[in-house]
Amino acid sequence: MKVLAIDTSNLVMGVSVISDGKIVGELTTNMKKNHSVRLMPAIANLLEEVDIQPKELDRIIVAKGPGSFTGVRIGVSVAKTMAWSLNIPITGVSSLEVLAQNGKYFDGWVCPLFDGRRGQIYTGLYGNLDNRFQLLQEERIMQLTDWIDTIKDESKKVLFLGNDLPLHREKIDELLGERAVFGQAADHNPRASELAALGVAREGEDPHTFTPSYLRLAEAEAKWLADQKK
Repeated sequence: MKVLAIDTSNLVMGVSVISDGKIVGELTTNMKKNHSVRLMPAIANLLEEVDIQPKELDRIIVAKGPGSFTGVRIGVSVAKTMAWSLNIPITGVSSLEVLAQNGKYFDGWVCPLFDGRRGQIYTGLYGNLDNRFQLLQEERIMQLTDWIDTIKDESKKVLFLGNDLPLHREKIDELLGERAVFGQAADHNPRASELAALGVAREGEDPHTFTPSYLRLAEAEAKWLADQKK
């Protein structure tokens, strides 16, 4: 099986190709540049580099959110369009789950996070249970302080991952103390190869009916719905 994985759900842009279980190519950038301009050339260049034609792909895997509304939409739109045009299935994987994989060998809980503004974070709790790295507390968006209250009574150390961590590290330190562990520089970028590996093990979906996961409405959508109720 040959698959292409795409992640533009946050500032990091990642593209990866897996062929018959082997990671044959991966591109990751972490810079403030327009994903809509850079994604398709990145895909074309990577496929050319690994000598795989688009028509040889069996599936498209995409980070489906949460994250930047614009970023999620770019990745999902490209993934759906490619899957539809190639007549192949699409598989979505949580963007938080992809990031959490960087801590899958940590002896404790793993907390990936993206900034959600106004003191909120997108997050979830992962860890090894029954010899499998899995979701322990459902992904959500909530106030950081409320989230820490939710996990502070656990006994294990918590590894925090994410490029938005500097926005919240001081408060996490204050509330969790020595139980808080912070990833190093290489731990904070989600890897498209991990996205690909996760997606390969899951069922594909019809690209026509595939939808992203925002965990909340965009501000404009929320305002529109509120106006309809007046």
